[in-house]
Amino acid sequence: MVHSIQCLGKGRLIVGISAAGAFRSNDGGRTWEAFNGNVRADFQPDKYPEVGQCVHKLKAHPNHPEALYQQNHCGVYRAEFTGKEWVDISKGLPTRFGFALAVPAAEKQTLFTIPIDSAEHRFVPQGQLRVGRSRNGEKTWQLLTKGLPQSNAFVIILREAMTSDDRDPAGVYFGTSTGSLFYTRDVGDSWHVLADHVPPIYSVSAAWH
Repeated sequence: MVHSIQCLGKGRLIVGISAAGAFRSNDGGRTWEAFNGNVRADFQPDKYPEVGQCVHKLKAHPNHPEALYQQNHCGVYRAEFTGKEWVDISKGLPTRFGFALAVPAAEKQTLFTIPIDSAEHRFVPQGQLRVGRSRNGEKTWQLLTKGLPQSNAFVIILREAMTSDDRDPAGVYFGTSTGSLFYTRDVGDSWHVLADHVPPIYSVSAAWH
């Protein structure tokens, strides 16, 4: 399945494909090349194949589109569009698995993800809903919990169910499989419920007017 289609301008495109990897184009999609160097595929006999990785979400920075990020089946990574390979930035997170990703426009080096226990156990680890945030170019991560349930929260946040806005300080929003919509307007320092007891949330988008 093709997803996470990012149009970077000047004919540059990058897409994520489940169970295939990331692919980029410099000519508006006429030709493509695999872009998966240094991305793990722990479920394959060859742990670092040219293709066969499983991208869960891939995003370019809204104001710096050459900066790319992905939450993969096997870790979180960053890269430059013109780079040769991805950098593994998973260290400091409780798991490598997850689906959600948010890249606030107002901050150049800030990234959000929500760790999920594993491919076999698709809920947040230990039933604690924690948001991973890095604000220093993914050198370190903080696990944010203020306002989020820390017991019996056996939920999953899916690929399209997390987003951010272009405000400063940044707003970040995500929905759960159990129908709760959370938001922050202080870059994740505190979280609040925007909606609750709704059907499972598969996609979240944000716009100011």
